[in-house]
Parts: sequence; C-alpha cells; structure tokens
Amino acid sequence: MPAGPRRSGSALGFDPPCASTPRDAAAAPGNAALILAQAAGAVAGVAHGGHSADDALARTTAAAPASLRPAIRAVALGTLRWYPRLAVLGAMLTTGRSLQPDVWALLVVGLHQLQHSHHAPEATVSYSVDAVRLLRSPRAAGLINALLRRFLRERSGLLQRVLADPVGASAHPAWLLSALRAAWPHDCERITAANNAQPPLTLRVDLSRSSLAAYCSQLTARGLAAIALPWLSTALVLRRPVAVEQLPGFLDGVVSVQDAGAQLACRLLQVQPGERVLDACAAPGGKTGALLEAAAGAIDLTAIDIDAQRLALVAGNLQRLRRHARLVAADLGAEPQWWDGQCFDRILLDAPCSATGIIRRHPDIKLLRRPQDIAALAALQGRILEHCLALLRPGGRLLYSTCSVLPAENAAVIEAVLAAVPAARIMPVPMPEWLAADARACAPGVQLLPGNAALTDGFYYACLTVT
Repeated sequence: MPAGPRRSGSALGFDPPCASTPRDAAAAPGNAALILAQAAGAVAGVAHGGHSADDALARTTAAAPASLRPAIRAVALGTLRWYPRLAVLGAMLTTGRSLQPDVWALLVVGLHQLQHSHHAPEATVSYSVDAVRLLRSPRAAGLINALLRRFLRERSGLLQRVLADPVGASAHPAWLLSALRAAWPHDCERITAANNAQPPLTLRVDLSRSSLAAYCSQLTARGLAAIALPWLSTALVLRRPVAVEQLPGFLDGVVSVQDAGAQLACRLLQVQPGERVLDACAAPGGKTGALLEAAAGAIDLTAIDIDAQRLALVAGNLQRLRRHARLVAADLGAEPQWWDGQCFDRILLDAPCSATGIIRRHPDIKLLRRPQDIAALAALQGRILEHCLALLRPGGRLLYSTCSVLPAENAAVIEAVLAAVPAARIMPVPMPEWLAADARACAPGVQLLPGNAALTDGFYYACLTVT
C-alpha cells in the first residue's frame, strides 16, 4: 500500500461526466420505444450472442436513424454497465421463469431506465411495452408491463435484497469479484465503483504541432473546458465529453483521444530519435501514434498486429496523424518470419489481455470474459514476451504493458519469463513522482488501478532488457 494521503479527482478540478440518457432523442414516444428495442437487441447480442458491444450495436442499429444511434448506444452501454445487478433483480422478478433473449434483454433495459434515466416511470413502462411489440413479441407485452410495475411497487424491498447479494451490490460477476478481492483486498471496493462509473474523456495533444496552452485556447473558443494533468505533458481531460468531431484539430491529427494511462506507456519506453522501435500488438494504433509524436517522427517504427483488419485501423490512425510506420500483419507468438534480423532498440509490448482495467470504457467485458480466459491469456502473453525479447538488442528497453488488473496476467507472467529466459533482466519503471500515491508496486512491475486520482484506467507496466 502506498504511503501518504489519497488525492481525489476533484482536486484537479475534474467533474465526472453524468451518464448519458436518451432524454432528448426520445421526446417522441415512437422514438423512445425504438431506442429501447434497439438497445435490447444489442444487449441480447452481448449477453446471449457473445458479441462485443460495438459489434452488437453495429448489427442492431444498421437500419436505425442516425439521429437515434447515440441514444441507443447510451442505453445499451448503461445497461451492460449495470447488467450483473440488473440480472439479479430480473431473476427476482421472474422467479425462475424463462424469457426469450430479446424479451429478457428488454426487461433489464427497462429496469436500467427506471433506475438511471430521467424519464417518468410511467412513461418508461409504456415505452418498454411498445418496445416489446417492436421486437415482434407482442404476447410478452403484458408480462413486461406487469414485471416493471411490480418493480415500481416493491422497489425498496427488491433493491435491499439485490444489494445484499455480492454480485448485485458490486455489479460484477462473481468470479471477477472474487479475483479482485484476492488481488486487491484494500482496493476492491474502489475498483468496482470506478468500473461502474463513466470514464473521463482524455486527449493526447501532438506537442510537435501544438502546445497544451494553445490547444486549450482552441477548446475555450468552442466553449469546451479542459484540465491538464500535472504528471503528463501531452494530456488534457475534458470536463464534459463531446463527440470527436467537435474537437478542434482532430481530423487533422493535432489531437487524439487516449487514456492517460495508455499515454504513460510512451513516456515509460523513453524512445529517442533515430532508434529502431517495435510496437507489438499495435492495433488500433493509439500508442503507435504516440510514439511517433514523441519523437517527432524521427524513429524507424514497425507496428505489428496479428489481425490484418485491425491493422487497417492503425493505417487509418496514422493517416489522420500524418505519421508513417512499417505495418506488418504477423503472429508474434510464432517464429518471426517477417523479421530482417536487425534488433530493436525499444519494444512496446501492449499484450492481449482480459482488459479488466478498462471495464468502465467497455462494460461488455463483465459479460464476455470468463475465468478460464485468464490462464489462456497468460500463456499467450508469456509466449509473445519471450519472442519479443529475442528481437531486443542487448541493453535495449522493452515495456510490457496490459490493461489488466489481475496479477496472473502481469507480475506472474514477468516472473515466469525471467525464469525461462536467462538473458532477461528486470529494469526499474520510471514512474512520474506525482503518481507515487496511485501506483502499486507489484514486483517486478507497477500497477495503476482504475478510480485513481491520476484519472487513468487500470494498467500494468514492467520494463525489461537483455544482456
């Protein structure tokens, strides 16, 4: 546990954004019912179809009016954020009765709206009943009406029962809650609270093309307020999130959206102009761009990802940023057929992981991740790390990074690789002094947990070299 007093986010003048609701878009009853029906379809796609939220929303909203898509997304993601709690509540209401996936999803969407939206309860119930018909399940309309009205009548008692259940109280699946308690017994409650909160919108400014002061002035001119983070020279946090199209210079690559913890990886790698750099597992390219910006493009950078389609995202990001890198589609867990034999001075390995440190940005992780995934991911992480160390020049620096908060994917992986690779050595992680109160020393590395005063997501970092 770190020494010293804890600092609150408000000490930086940051007000967490309020949860989005479809209040304006749903002014017309037909729109409101459509929003709920479409959101339910997306939730069902995640909960029952195993799709990511982005994929499920893309499938569900393909034919929806563009003006309603933000509201549909807000309702769907809000429901997924609280899904473990809503599912406990839904089970109490249905008392073992089996519902069709879309109908069940609409029930939890309706419960979410009753708990978290600004709509009048009677209107929400009415919209939900209309939404059932849009889902082509008219026979379930009476059932949804009865269940939601029962919740309104018995709300206090039902919520007391839900909050007495650990899954309901934390809004986290039981296996993950158990893992968090085991790993972070003193921080678990804060982690789960942060996971259930709206994330800040953090910007990365290309300091080779602008300054923070100059960019803040541009934001102010558009009526947008932001704060600078005292420990990270490239980062600004908007007081209220907006669509990226409203950010001055976004389309020209002057600014990008990137969590402060992700931006920190670039600083920790300490890339110097003229170096040969590998960005391993690079998609979608946020860190690729950050590395190039930090060196004003004066590095020889290779970005690799196993997924050619996701590598196209890297290409798109680089085009917007007006930066260039060598892009390679390859499996870093296999022998490097793509490699020219020249070692890299710096390697950033942003390893594939459970993403349990970024749940507040991707609440579908609560539904999609399974306990058996962790061991499989750890094995993959270790294999990729060993192969990357073979590409590092002696005395070079490799930064291992994950957005996981589970030690099995972090310290345990590093320890196993250090034991398996005799030439590997651990290096100190040069964390900014301001983060001392937030960083958890997890030898052989450092962990940032969500909900910290630095306003970052959950990230793990370890620095290695080879002799």
